[in-house]
Amino acid sequence: MGHREDLLEGAKRCLLEKGFARTTARDIVKESGTNLASIGYHYGSKDALLAQAYISLVEGMSDGFGAAGDDGIDGAPGSLERFRAVWKSIVASMREPGSMWRLSMEVMTIELPEVRDTLARAQREGGRGLVALLMGVPEEEVSDEIADTLGRFYLTLMTGLIAQWTFDPKTAPDADALTEGLRQVIEGATRS
Repeated sequence: MGHREDLLEGAKRCLLEKGFARTTARDIVKESGTNLASIGYHYGSKDALLAQAYISLVEGMSDGFGAAGDDGIDGAPGSLERFRAVWKSIVASMREPGSMWRLSMEVMTIELPEVRDTLARAQREGGRGLVALLMGVPEEEVSDEIADTLGRFYLTLMTGLIAQWTFDPKTAPDADALTEGLRQVIEGATRS
């Protein structure tokens, strides 16, 4: 790997260990075996590097949930069974020690414009990935319109779930509770 990749990998490890605010440029350099100047050269700033590292962590998590097609996820695409299976995987990842989802709560509160801009641009792709996973289709088949509506709906659900698991994991909903809630919404919406 070159310095750029080493920095990214080092920054990811630092984020998971220390979080965004407590990670220093020196921490990243120590973890990556690079030098301070390489951060500015490759990423512009420590904060921009950490934003890219966070996005890479999120992408890595979504890759772990399976790709569309023969992804090993139970349930027909778009079904309540698939909804339950996907959210069961997501909730299980929240329970793991060092879960990057807790880091998400910190990242959401960051007031640095360049970080927020980078993360805001990644929102559509995050929604696109969730739609693809839940609908069982390749990401490239999810239109921008669907990513901006259904994808944002799923991102809103994800953000709320992360907040609840961060605040009080003992009472946070599991996949069965989320699925039952969705079933009730569907039932209420389809009544005449």
